[in-house]
Amino acid sequence: MTGTRHTGTEPAGRQLTQDEFRSLYRRLRDDRPWGPDDRRGALNYLTPGETLAAAREVGLGRAVSLAAPIEGRVTADNPDPARHRMKGLPAAAAGRGLAFGLDRIEMNIHGNADSHLDALCHVIFDGEMYNGVPADTLTEAGASELSVATAADGIVGRGVLLDVPGSRGVDWLEPGDQVTVDDLLAAERREGVRVGRGDIVLVRVGHRLRRRERGPWDVAAARAGLHPDVMPLLAEREISALGSDGNNDTAPSVADGVDFPIHVLAIDALGVMLMDYLEFDELVPMCEEAARWSFLCVIAPLRLPTATGSPINPIAVF
Repeated sequence: MTGTRHTGTEPAGRQLTQDEFRSLYRRLRDDRPWGPDDRRGALNYLTPGETLAAAREVGLGRAVSLAAPIEGRVTADNPDPARHRMKGLPAAAAGRGLAFGLDRIEMNIHGNADSHLDALCHVIFDGEMYNGVPADTLTEAGASELSVATAADGIVGRGVLLDVPGSRGVDWLEPGDQVTVDDLLAAERREGVRVGRGDIVLVRVGHRLRRRERGPWDVAAARAGLHPDVMPLLAEREISALGSDGNNDTAPSVADGVDFPIHVLAIDALGVMLMDYLEFDELVPMCEEAARWSFLCVIAPLRLPTATGSPINPIAVF
């Protein structure tokens, strides 16, 4: 794909009216196979059997991180960056005897630069969270239900990378472009893989590569992402989690009156936790070298009992 750039000439997905979006939302929400007391959502698809099957993906004994380095500088897409400071730099460190270096980090979990996991309490739509949990369960003390603690034991299953720029023959999708159902099916055909029950689906749009080569930009105004029409396919395939090297959602939104339609459909309607702003630059060549696009994927959020999400460093193991 050297020297190739996306020109924005590919056909875009359709714009959804508010009525069309709400109809899609209701259809996905009402088709959930779990009862009103469920709090795990799509993690129900990731059974011990699915995890055992995913472990058989390991043959080379090689691991690749899927997280971007945490950034501490102010940029167009990261106006409130993580802050790292040293708490302890004792003068004794240069001398004999014992000394410690001490650190402190502060970060906005749901920013537009750092890799993170969105819990099921992250999205409120029409006053409710996933499975009708009322919004008032989210207080200044945190989330009393649907927090990231739902995944405290980790999310371990088969990861599948769908490289959309790779299947289109470009380096990245330009901001505002949309991943369609045809894109996902084309990526499956090119890679010889099929997304199935319990899979952790990772969709590459090339966001990180474009950012590195072109520099940061205001991603709140313009970014590549998934079109809402892909969600019925992913629901039918019974995936357990969804991630992207972007925000998963396109900007500007393709759903009238809803800024983050993928977040609403995935998290609120389907109970699918999302991973935003992952890093696939090492994963793609590893997939190419191994000649396969599936792998054991291990996602370990921090043990934050009432948080709406967590920074993560997912690991792909081949």
